[in-house]
Amino acid sequence: MSRGFCLWLVLGLCHLALPSSAQDIGLNLPPPILTIDQERLFQETGLGTRSAAAIETEVEMLAAENAEIESELIAREQELTERRATLQPDEFRALADAFDADVQRIRAAQDEKAREVNRLRDVARQEFFNDVAGIISDIVRERGALVVLDRRDVFLSADRIDITDEAIARVNAVSDSE
Repeated sequence: MSRGFCLWLVLGLCHLALPSSAQDIGLNLPPPILTIDQERLFQETGLGTRSAAAIETEVEMLAAENAEIESELIAREQELTERRATLQPDEFRALADAFDADVQRIRAAQDEKAREVNRLRDVARQEFFNDVAGIISDIVRERGALVVLDRRDVFLSADRIDITDEAIARVNAVSDSE
């Protein structure tokens, strides 16, 4: 056998032996890594739900505004199309160019509003996580952990290191008492 293979074999066997040795002597070490499902935490807490609802209202208002603008533009386009037969080509071209410029201006304005709503959504989420950071920090300290990872970034983990349910309960308890 090659020397490298033997080294890997020995290290692998030592690695397998360590957890059982700790269990044999009665050590129940806390996991240094915890996971949390940030999306669930945001969606299943009253604080997150209220934050999301405020943003959703903005999204719905923008969608209604976009639908109204679309209807108006369709009507203007239809009117322009109907007038085409009665206009000189250069007159029609001028009206069509003005219409296109209006459409581009309106689209840019609506796109800017959509970006602003997305920015507000990001800010609201960041504020939410800043607000609950102390609660999560308490859980980390109580569990003796060193780090919390988003569960979506972890390929495989034991359920016992997931603190999502506990965090949801604590956030709801705090926000309900306020």
